[in-house]
Amino acid sequence: MNNLLHPILIIGMLFGNSVAADKVLNLYSSRHYDTDERLYSEFEDITGITINRIEGKADEILARIDAEGANSPADVLLTVDTSRLERAKDMGLLQSINSTTLEARIPQFLQDTDNQWFGLSQRARILFYDKNDVTDPPMTYSELADPKHKGRVCIRSSTNVYSQTILAAIIEHAGEDAAKDWASGVVANFAREPQGGDTDQLRGIVSGECDIAMSNTYYFARAIRKDVSGVSDQIDKIGWIFPDQAEHGAHMNLSGGGVAAHAPNRENAIKFLEYLVSDQAQQYFSAGNDEYPAVAGVALSPSVAQLGFFKADDVDLSQVAKNVATAQRIFNETGWK
Repeated sequence: MNNLLHPILIIGMLFGNSVAADKVLNLYSSRHYDTDERLYSEFEDITGITINRIEGKADEILARIDAEGANSPADVLLTVDTSRLERAKDMGLLQSINSTTLEARIPQFLQDTDNQWFGLSQRARILFYDKNDVTDPPMTYSELADPKHKGRVCIRSSTNVYSQTILAAIIEHAGEDAAKDWASGVVANFAREPQGGDTDQLRGIVSGECDIAMSNTYYFARAIRKDVSGVSDQIDKIGWIFPDQAEHGAHMNLSGGGVAAHAPNRENAIKFLEYLVSDQAQQYFSAGNDEYPAVAGVALSPSVAQLGFFKADDVDLSQVAKNVATAQRIFNETGWK
């Protein structure tokens, strides 16, 4: 008999396969990736717990749970970016939990100080540039505001959570005054008014509309792995920089989740979060959506590994999230639309 057990069997031994009276989990998710289907189906196969899903935009999901109040059927909230997880906490939509598995596998800086949310996958927010036109790409986030890059920068709007979170991280590291100077400098360097998603910033480099852009890594890694219109056909034109390697390291944002405040199936909810930090599930996050695992030592997918090794910023993201309101005020004051 083969001594190597299938990963599903190993995880099944961890969680058990006994039949319970309430074998359901109500998942409220703003993750919109088709590859997550494999995560859900495997969890159902392992545990016998059926996942009922409510999916939508993050703000809509939070508003729905809030409106449902104590009668909400939500067991687990999954969403993208620290700021939204912290907002859910501030709204009283999550509860603290005790899990030795989550504590052991998720680094402290990727989880809430009160154990109300946990990071499950990561993305680095880095700089991209046109290798044909840029001989001196910015090596730090600060350099993105250097006047020598005037008219070269494409970036997302101030209402985008990724923009808010990176400015919030700059506030945490350098203070409000430095953050305001940075935002003013970047605005002065805009190649166009902020618009579109991260893929649109990469398309701006390909089209020649801008020379430098900021994007999450998984949008670029996806264009390496499969055809992305307006990017993949000229991807060799694009170079990338993991900023601040001599200082704090590249800014990371995350996808994460927590147990809903009034979860009717609380134990199932904790089992689900614990499953999501297993090696197998963490590999799905990387292979399926070109993300970085939150758990150390899990292998990267080829498209992600191709970006190379780098130093990641390990600032406490729960502290960063508390600066988001200040970041938005700075954006407003500096004219970052």
